[in-house]
Amino acid sequence: MSDPRYDSLARVLTEHSTKLKKGERVLIDVSETPEEFVIALIRAARAAKAEPFVVMHSNRVSRELALGVTATQAATMSEIDLARLKKMQAYIAVRGSHNIAEMADVPQEKSALLSSKLRPALDCRINKTRWVVLRWPTASMAQQAQMSSEAFADFFFRVCTLDYSKMIPGMKALKALMDRTDRVEITGPGTDLRFSIKGIGSVICGGEHNIPDGEVFSCPVKDSVEGYVSFNAPTLNRGIAFDNVRLEFSKGKVVKASANNTKALNEILDTDAGARFIGEFSLGFNPHILHPMRDILFDEKIAGSFHFTPGQAYEVAGNGNKSAIHWDMVCIQRKDYGGGEVWFDGKLIRKDGLFIPASLQALNPDQLLGKRVRR
Repeated sequence: MSDPRYDSLARVLTEHSTKLKKGERVLIDVSETPEEFVIALIRAARAAKAEPFVVMHSNRVSRELALGVTATQAATMSEIDLARLKKMQAYIAVRGSHNIAEMADVPQEKSALLSSKLRPALDCRINKTRWVVLRWPTASMAQQAQMSSEAFADFFFRVCTLDYSKMIPGMKALKALMDRTDRVEITGPGTDLRFSIKGIGSVICGGEHNIPDGEVFSCPVKDSVEGYVSFNAPTLNRGIAFDNVRLEFSKGKVVKASANNTKALNEILDTDAGARFIGEFSLGFNPHILHPMRDILFDEKIAGSFHFTPGQAYEVAGNGNKSAIHWDMVCIQRKDYGGGEVWFDGKLIRKDGLFIPASLQALNPDQLLGKRVRR
């Protein structure tokens, strides 16, 4: 029997996120997701009189393909994916994983090959369709979050069906401020970062592209980043777990990088010429998400956090940087994580994770929810 929460979430994805219309084609791209939820998505798409198409993956099968992939095979995979995406007006991805480290033993050169060859299809999805990406709750995710499976499922559906309209006034005010900002300074434990976002613009993220959501992002002028930053949220890339990542910058480029696995970190940052430049800067403020769980769709929205992203920039609010990677790294600046400050053009914007200007205080957890929510 289908969980009634499946239908509610399917409506969020088809009505709010992708805004499906009559006659439009939507690709539903899922991995390790219950068939009942895929069916709920198909029915929600049909209720909007759209045409649903479905692709289903297995992470174990994807790993096996990756282990032996060749350049010509990866190019063919990209051609197939790109041709299919060009037929779509919308794209819904639901990504589950029973083992977050499934791809950990895929050789670096194979991962880099796939990232490079599949980039055109990814760019088409990002720039040419109305798209949304969602993680599916699994026992592995519950374990990462240090919660029981039932408690995590309750948390997941509460976060993913949040009324994002409550964020709109604050997000609009933050976007207007970022759009007219030149100099950004970020300080905190192990962090003294300076860069410009002048002329870049910014984008509101209120449930259209990611579920869960809650951020406004911009991007540094490519060569403007100076200083150093320490990320206190654990991260995952290509199935490898990284902790205590620290980056140092000169003229926009990462000139020194360290972590618990410094060798693997630098191998990824050496993927191509653009991987050591920053492609995104964002402030996160989802009031339900307070602690990291090594899942970036959740972690980058943590209340009181910012993320800084080596690699590919978006076409909108981007700096033109090109790379096969886009690696969101998260720093939480609430008091319980050591605190920190964000300054725009010499004015204090956020201190210890809380917005200071009156126009932005609507994005603070107590304003969005009426009380502090803990998980």
